[in-house]
Amino acid sequence: MRPIRSVTLSALTAAALVLSGSACQSGEETGSVEEIIIGADLELSGPTAAIGQAYRRALELKISQVNDSGVLGDRTLKLDIKDNGTDTSRSLTNVGEFANNPDVAAIIMGTCAECVVKAVDTVEGRRIPTIALAPAGNVASPVNERQWVFKVGPNAVDNAAALTAELTADKRTRVGVLFADDAYGREGRDALEDAIEGAAGAAQDIEISGKVPVRPTDTDVSQAMETLLETEPDAIVVWTFAEQAALAAANAKQAKFRGGLYFDAAAAGDLFLSGQPAINGATMVFTQTMVIDGVIATTPATAARKQWFRDYTAQYGSYYGFSSFAADAVQMVTNALQQSPTVSRDSIRSIVETSQFDGLSGPIRITPDNHSGLMPQALTVLVARSGRWHLAS
Repeated sequence: MRPIRSVTLSALTAAALVLSGSACQSGEETGSVEEIIIGADLELSGPTAAIGQAYRRALELKISQVNDSGVLGDRTLKLDIKDNGTDTSRSLTNVGEFANNPDVAAIIMGTCAECVVKAVDTVEGRRIPTIALAPAGNVASPVNERQWVFKVGPNAVDNAAALTAELTADKRTRVGVLFADDAYGREGRDALEDAIEGAAGAAQDIEISGKVPVRPTDTDVSQAMETLLETEPDAIVVWTFAEQAALAAANAKQAKFRGGLYFDAAAAGDLFLSGQPAINGATMVFTQTMVIDGVIATTPATAARKQWFRDYTAQYGSYYGFSSFAADAVQMVTNALQQSPTVSRDSIRSIVETSQFDGLSGPIRITPDNHSGLMPQALTVLVARSGRWHLAS
């Protein structure tokens, strides 16, 4: 906050006269601040509430940092958050309210892919820039039907390629797949199968022994894991969110499974795995920011990621993997506002569609032909050791 200067009574009187004589002057002339609202439709309750709460914390922290930095001059960001409870109808109502508010410049949507897909007609019809944090590819594709929708987060095809490389390096030959029976889980199942079938060399020796779905709302995956273990895999790929991945790991340990556990990026949750010893030894594909505290900063981008990690941890006590995606969504809007002389949804959309920057999650490149911005180079391999995630190397 700026220090308040003391003034004399005469000065106050003079100021009052000036103001009364210029009440019709514009906010720009009087030095007022223009407030720009970002609407956030998040899963703050329901099966993915942990991710929704992490997104909320990240959005609040990042917007506070943007406002404190003064990079927007006489503009300031304000966050308007609504809980959709992973209910598509409730989410659609939230998006409609944001779209109908002319003060809302952009919308950020959470991890519910079905919510984004259902809201596409509203988003496109009302022409409001929307950034989805859901991992499913169909939130931003096909582009010709998603002109106003963009995505930040890992892509199934990139994750599948990275996991296939790890399975090959570890000489796995029979792989079981446990996947969430939703848009992203099914996309991941198909992407992994395609990656294995299309790989050259040793990867061609990998056989998928079984593919078993679980409902995203399931709090018990033991039966699914039992079915998968009956196929006698020497590795299991878990393509679910963190809570179900932890359950799968516990079931595998209880069954004395001695093969390898491999997690897709969706399984990234808390950095520290307190109370989840079964995850130790598991491999996960995710962004480097999750473990950036163990990386030496050799570039400005790495230094920024380390600072974000420290700021988030200091504010909230621990680090949650998905938080950087939400922060990068805010940065995309901020960058567009910095480059736009006027605040309009059309200008924000046009600038976001050509976004190129080194985000907190990794390099982000969006083009008119590709609205999913996180580059494959952002992914790295992590391993769970001593109750937390580390770089595999």
